[in-house]
Amino acid sequence: MLREDYEAVMGLEVHAELSTKTTIFCACPTNFGASPNTQTCPICMAMPGTLPVLNEKVVEYAVKAGLATGCDISRDSKNDRKNYFYPDLPKSYQISQYDKPLCEHGKIEIETSEGKKTIGITRIHIEEDAGKLNHDEFGGGSLVDLNRAGVPLIEIVSEPDLRSTEEVELYLKKLKSVLEYIEVSDCKMQEGSFRADVNVSVRKKGDSKLGTRTEMKNMNSFRSITRAIEYEIDRQIDVIENGGKIEQETLRWDEVSGKTFSMRDKEDAQDYRYFPDPDLVAIKLSEEYIENIKKTLPELPESRKQRYLEEYKLSEKDANIITSSKYLSDLFEGAIEVCNNPKAVNNWIISDISRILNETETEPIEIPFDSNQLGKLVILIDKGTISSSIGKKVLEELFENPRDPEEIIKEKGWIQISDEGEIKEIVLKILEENPQSIADYKAGKDRALGFLVGQAMKQTKGKANPQMLNKMFLEELKK
Repeated sequence: MLREDYEAVMGLEVHAELSTKTTIFCACPTNFGASPNTQTCPICMAMPGTLPVLNEKVVEYAVKAGLATGCDISRDSKNDRKNYFYPDLPKSYQISQYDKPLCEHGKIEIETSEGKKTIGITRIHIEEDAGKLNHDEFGGGSLVDLNRAGVPLIEIVSEPDLRSTEEVELYLKKLKSVLEYIEVSDCKMQEGSFRADVNVSVRKKGDSKLGTRTEMKNMNSFRSITRAIEYEIDRQIDVIENGGKIEQETLRWDEVSGKTFSMRDKEDAQDYRYFPDPDLVAIKLSEEYIENIKKTLPELPESRKQRYLEEYKLSEKDANIITSSKYLSDLFEGAIEVCNNPKAVNNWIISDISRILNETETEPIEIPFDSNQLGKLVILIDKGTISSSIGKKVLEELFENPRDPEEIIKEKGWIQISDEGEIKEIVLKILEENPQSIADYKAGKDRALGFLVGQAMKQTKGKANPQMLNKMFLEELKK
């Protein structure tokens, strides 16, 4: 908890892996989860005599990200060598961008509990990802997997405009959403394709000078980022209050202990000894090239949200939730085309689908069923083929084993009972078993009706038509 006389100042360096089919400087595939070291070649292994060639799609995607975040696009850019010991990059340096990034001076607007706020984006540049070290937990050494080495990244560097964990989380979610909408990255945090380095410093309120910052590397969970920031703010304030001095260093967040640990001194730009990569030509972009990319930009979250408010009359809260993810938004729009019932589709996404995603810690991109199946589910309820309570069971089945909802209800025997004679028989039986509820209703206790309907639904395992049950119970109770 931030103490009242202190202010936290934060900036983020977000790394997003680009969804190109091949790596940034060679033709190796970028498929996630392949067997170790099966997606490598002499170029990405930095064999003598090999030369990198820049993947044009990487430039296109980076420019697209820059345009979607309001950046100025550089007409004259280049690649630089960042000299640093990378145990999981065969070259022992990283090809990145230093003083001439592709995109600069952008912004992201977030809606906080205190109103709208603009977070500045300093720059977006391209670079290659490093490989991955697999450590033996019993201390037997480490093995390197170079499949990820050379996978293209954009690094999105924010201004130090963030002041709370709420703002950090909102900024990251908005940025993730934008990248998903423009389809330059799948942003799968669990696979490391969207991760952040978090820079944190504290200062007394009213001070204009920034405090000494620490950096927490490669964080790929909103929950971990929030916990790590809160811990680090408290730690820095304690150090200052006890007369100590904050060291500029790189930290590691330990999820189990809930603490940060020092990894190394934090480097400055001069420590990397940047110089232009002599093997790669400069990146020169024409006005026509940039304009053509601008024309391919899709409808972005903010615009789509505004349309949902006007066209479908969604609440601000619901529109925010649905448009926060391209995958939820596409599911919403596709299902409406099938069933023409925006209100019902909205309710399913906001309530049950969101609940299951949260409970199973599943990302919207991993929803196993499509908009056609969700739309058909809504139609089955609208037609009275199944009840809403059976609809919930069908939805769970769609998450477990996605197929046509009609096939599910036939297979499970879930078709709704709507025969008047059968419903009346159920109603009379429930009334006979619950004389006290009849007396309660006649005494003015309206809740008794709900109890009786609930008992009938329980007896029929949710298959009875609830509207018909309500009507018939009322008819019988008024006799």
